[in-house]
Amino acid sequence: MKSEIKIRASIDLGTTKVSAMIAEMQGDVPRLIGVGTAPADGLRQGVVVDIDRAAACVARAINEAEHMAGLSPRSYNVGAAGEHVRGMNSRGVVAIPSLELEIGPTDVSRAVEAARKFSLPYDREIIHTLPQEFIVDSQRGVRAPAGMFGARLEARVHVVTASRPALDNLAKTLEQAGAEVGEIVLEPLASSRAVLTDDERDMGVVLLDIGGGTTDVIVFVDGGVVASGVIGLGGTNITSDVAYGLRTSQGHAEEIKIRHGCALTSLVDGDETIEVATMGFRERRRLARQLLSGIIEPRVTELFELIGAQIAESGLKPVLGAGVVITGGSAMLRGTRELAEQVFDMPARVGSPERVAGLREIVEHPRFATGVGLLHAVEGAQGSAGARSAGSKRLMHSFGQLKRAIASLI
Repeated sequence: MKSEIKIRASIDLGTTKVSAMIAEMQGDVPRLIGVGTAPADGLRQGVVVDIDRAAACVARAINEAEHMAGLSPRSYNVGAAGEHVRGMNSRGVVAIPSLELEIGPTDVSRAVEAARKFSLPYDREIIHTLPQEFIVDSQRGVRAPAGMFGARLEARVHVVTASRPALDNLAKTLEQAGAEVGEIVLEPLASSRAVLTDDERDMGVVLLDIGGGTTDVIVFVDGGVVASGVIGLGGTNITSDVAYGLRTSQGHAEEIKIRHGCALTSLVDGDETIEVATMGFRERRRLARQLLSGIIEPRVTELFELIGAQIAESGLKPVLGAGVVITGGSAMLRGTRELAEQVFDMPARVGSPERVAGLREIVEHPRFATGVGLLHAVEGAQGSAGARSAGSKRLMHSFGQLKRAIASLI
């Protein structure tokens, strides 16, 4: 008897775009059968600021994806972001009733639950719990303690919390767009499922997802999440700098950035020129391309230095053997990888979605990393806080400001 095909769908709400994806699951690999995109509206730095406008964008993306796929999924996994989300590390300890009994799944759950028990303001909610390691008696680095013997079990976890109103606004946006919410997933965690390898997570790696309004950061060591954060800088900040520096419109600045931008001035030939439209007039000027790079490089450097300083202060740098992986829409800016290697003094690469089949050619760009990763969310969202209902079941895994998250490791 032929097994029923499992359908999974995702929505990625970004500052500049909304994308919807529908896939048939082939084991743990999604086979894309529908993709839809729409310009973002009603969103700012990963947060819904106008439900009606945001819902209209979501509806357009979903309709396009469902028309291509020829079916309408019941629910969509959703990515969420915002500086309202905070990350911290915690631990919980439980005693094993008898030395003659193996540690069971219930004991593991008790240890994780103990790590989640701390005081929270009424307007905040624990939305994700990511196990880092377990300690059985004095044995550290245990990943699967069930079946082992011991008298004491300790769980070390990365806990993230978020604003309850922000979660409710996100859920209402999707429901108003006619979509049933499946899971709301920590965006850099979702992106990591699409672009990182198991070896990179084990060796230690920093993933930077540079979006339009924010840069999401997640740090893995020994396969577990040790820090997560968001920086309120992204591609739109670079575009604004270009528009101001070249005295042109935001739209033209974005076009120039994509076509001619470079994050490392030394990679640009001094003889190269670009054509720039003057604000409010029809005439165009020719300027040196190095002038454009001279505007972009300081902003990208600022972003990398901010993250790099916190990583260095936390003492994590020596255990990040796999270096830095950069994804998101701004990752394709020429010179970004080379600049990252200089600033972080670690190897760096640009990550594009890998674990996906079907319409692969449409989503090979780094800007689709979160959308593809959300299709892996159910299996990848280990240690989640559980389902939360706001008219439909939803689960959110998220992140906090990088400085606060990494500070908890010191």
